[in-house]
Amino acid sequence: MQCEYYALEGLAQLYKTISLVKQNLNRELQIEGLIFSLVDQRVNLTLQVIEEVRKFLKDKVYGTVIPRNIRLAEAPSHGKPILAYDSASKGAEAYEKLAREFLARNPTAPVPGDSAHAAVADALLTEIKQEVAP
Repeated sequence: MQCEYYALEGLAQLYKTISLVKQNLNRELQIEGLIFSLVDQRVNLTLQVIEEVRKFLKDKVYGTVIPRNIRLAEAPSHGKPILAYDSASKGAEAYEKLAREFLARNPTAPVPGDSAHAAVADALLTEIKQEVAP
C-alpha cells in the first residue's frame, strides 16, 4: 500500500469488499498481510498513514517497508527485476527482507522450485488460459 490519503480510502473500500465476499462467497477469506511501499520517511503524511494502519491492522502489517527508491523505479524500464538490476540498492534489500519476513510468517508457503509451487502455478495458468480463451 502506498502511504497516501487515497490509498487509505482504498484500503477501507477493500475491507468492505472483503466483508461482502466473506458473507456471500467465501467465509474463510482473509488478508494475509499488508506491505507499505513507496515509503518516504521524510513525509509526515507517510508516517501518519503507517501509524493509523498499524493501529487498525496490528499484526497483519509487515514490519518491512519498501522505500521510495530511484533504482526500483528504473528497473522495469530496463526490463529487469530489482535483484537483477541493482541487488545492492535499498529497494532490493527491502524486498529481500520482505521475502524473509513472509517466509517466517508462512513456513509452509510453497517456494519456487518446490513441486507444490509448480502444481499451484500450473493450476493458475490453466485457469487463466481458460478464462481468456475464445
